[in-house]
Amino acid sequence: MNKYLGFYELKRLGIPTVPWQMFTNDTILDNSNLWTLRVATEGGDDLNLPRYVGVTGEESLIYGKQLLSKYKDVGIVIFYPYFIAEKSGVMDINQSRIVIEAVSEDLWNLVTHGNREVTLEICDDSKKAIGNEMFLTENEIDELQKYANIIKSKFRNDMAEGKSLIAEWSYAYKSDINKSSVGERYLVFYEIRSI
Repeated sequence: MNKYLGFYELKRLGIPTVPWQMFTNDTILDNSNLWTLRVATEGGDDLNLPRYVGVTGEESLIYGKQLLSKYKDVGIVIFYPYFIAEKSGVMDINQSRIVIEAVSEDLWNLVTHGNREVTLEICDDSKKAIGNEMFLTENEIDELQKYANIIKSKFRNDMAEGKSLIAEWSYAYKSDINKSSVGERYLVFYEIRSI
């Protein structure tokens, strides 16, 4: 499962996910919100595809139409409300264990810059932490593990074949137009893929 299929699977899984919608030439975006635009291709290399994060509705329409023009025959362009991440990470989930890597703020601090606060490996009832063991609270670990188990149950056939699933997540806040946090913190997943 690549990024393209992963977006559809996220909606189907019943876990907290970004409320993404397909961008079309008829899309209208409110300028009182900030938006994130992402691309997913049906096949081929789908890593490091263009994305625009935290842009106005007006900018999103310009960028979205450019992306749509380039990728409409090979994939999709999606959009969802921009959020401010407090903690982010990836979960590597397979049949025998769950590995959670976490970083402060945006996921790009981990995947692009290589920063990491903690890596947590969960096998059965044992937990092994490398790094700042206090970075994730027990409640956060329990919540992430709960959703990892849901993912495991939905993709048990893939896991029986020896595949792992990678899920990207953040503890985040909604954002106002000035990139200030609004409201209560929530957990959100925004990508899932198999490897």
